Amino acid sequence: MTVQITIIGLGQIGASLGLAFGAHKDKVATVGHDKDFGIERLAQKNGVVDKTNHNLPSSVENANVVILAIPVHQVRDTLRYIARDLKKGAVVVDTTPVKAEVSKWAQEILPEGVHYVGLVPAIGPDFLHETGTGLDSARADLFSRSIFLLSAPQGIPSDALNLVSGLVGLTGGTVMITDFVESDGLISSAQLLPQLVSASLLNATISQPGWQEVRKVASRAYYSATSAFTGQDDADALHMFVLQNRENVLRKLDAMITALVELRYDIEDANEKSLRDRLKKAQEGRQDWLKERSAASWMEMKREPVEKISMSERLLGTFFSKPKKDKQEK
Repeated sequence: MTVQITIIGLGQIGASLGLAFGAHKDKVATVGHDKDFGIERLAQKNGVVDKTNHNLPSSVENANVVILAIPVHQVRDTLRYIARDLKKGAVVVDTTPVKAEVSKWAQEILPEGVHYVGLVPAIGPDFLHETGTGLDSARADLFSRSIFLLSAPQGIPSDALNLVSGLVGLTGGTVMITDFVESDGLISSAQLLPQLVSASLLNATISQPGWQEVRKVASRAYYSATSAFTGQDDADALHMFVLQNRENVLRKLDAMITALVELRYDIEDANEKSLRDRLKKAQEGRQDWLKERSAASWMEMKREPVEKISMSERLLGTFFSKPKKDKQEK
């Protein structure tokens, strides 16, 4: 028996998950839904999912797993819209970067017997240079050699965790178990701070005198530094992420401001050695990170038991293992 998965949201994340699962049709069957009917049709045509269903409630009726690959400002309403159509035992997974607040919505809205698991996927090292976010940027191996932060409420059945962990394994990624607070803390540095820095750079330049001329010569450095703030929904999503994760974001902003102030002092004082050392340290740090990210050596690190089970066991046994024969069967 295959696991029935409904993917809501067929942008880069949702579509890439669909493509990765598509290589395991003996284990997984996928249904896709997107608010844009044209995207649904294109996704099915391109083999992203097995089929699509534009009726949201009916798209989740038979699903063992529902994956919400949508902006955070759409999650709460979507949970409310599908809650009564979810079958008992279903697992709802969201891929938004902020978990503490979304987990509260899940607890408030989802019916008894339906479980919530939070995932934060990281893009694999081979695609770090790409900035696309739509269906056309989806890749079957987008998550190869990547880490997925997995967090869940206390008391959730181990079968639900095993099932989600196993699905991550099908993408070529590895699960890192966290709690909601830790996940939000990690993401405040890895994702939210870069986006806020990009937004701040834009605000510090596009409204300043001389921008009419600066824009003509702004090139690779400017493009790269502002590329963290490019998606169509970034402004709507980012302001919610920041407000839902305020304590962590404020600490990271304080650290960023301190780094800028120290850099400014070096320049103001013409402190050549300190300025050179500071920039060299940043350069070497980035190079080290890229090497580590590319090698993905942490993939072999010892993990929690839910992450170490075999492929046949990590996917919920009732779906992926051969049924046990009845004791009375001869």
